[in-house]
Amino acid sequence: MNIAAYRNHCLQKKGVTEAFPFDEHTLVHKVMGKMFTLANVVAFDSINLKCHPDTAVRLRKQYEGVIPGYHMNKKHWNTVRLEADIPDQIIYQWIDDSYKRVLAGLPKKDQAFLEERWWDS
Repeated sequence: MNIAAYRNHCLQKKGVTEAFPFDEHTLVHKVMGKMFTLANVVAFDSINLKCHPDTAVRLRKQYEGVIPGYHMNKKHWNTVRLEADIPDQIIYQWIDDSYKRVLAGLPKKDQAFLEERWWDS
């Protein structure tokens, strides 16, 4: 996976924006203002993804390249090392799952806005 493919995958989702709120290296993708993924664009060697707490623990046990979220709430976030032997398709699915998890936690009015009125620009 490269940074361009990662960004493109994230930005194809409804309501997603990207920004550098912490520093000039940490790219954050949000849906309706809520983070669902972070990555260092200079050393693109890992990404942080939100996931269900039980899933987070299971993935850490299953994959050496998955560790508790670096500088994140370790109950809800994993860091995925991109140099590990994890196929890109699985990582893309985890990005999708992170997006869906954050989306599900949004207020119903924000979910309805995305479903009914969000347009592709």
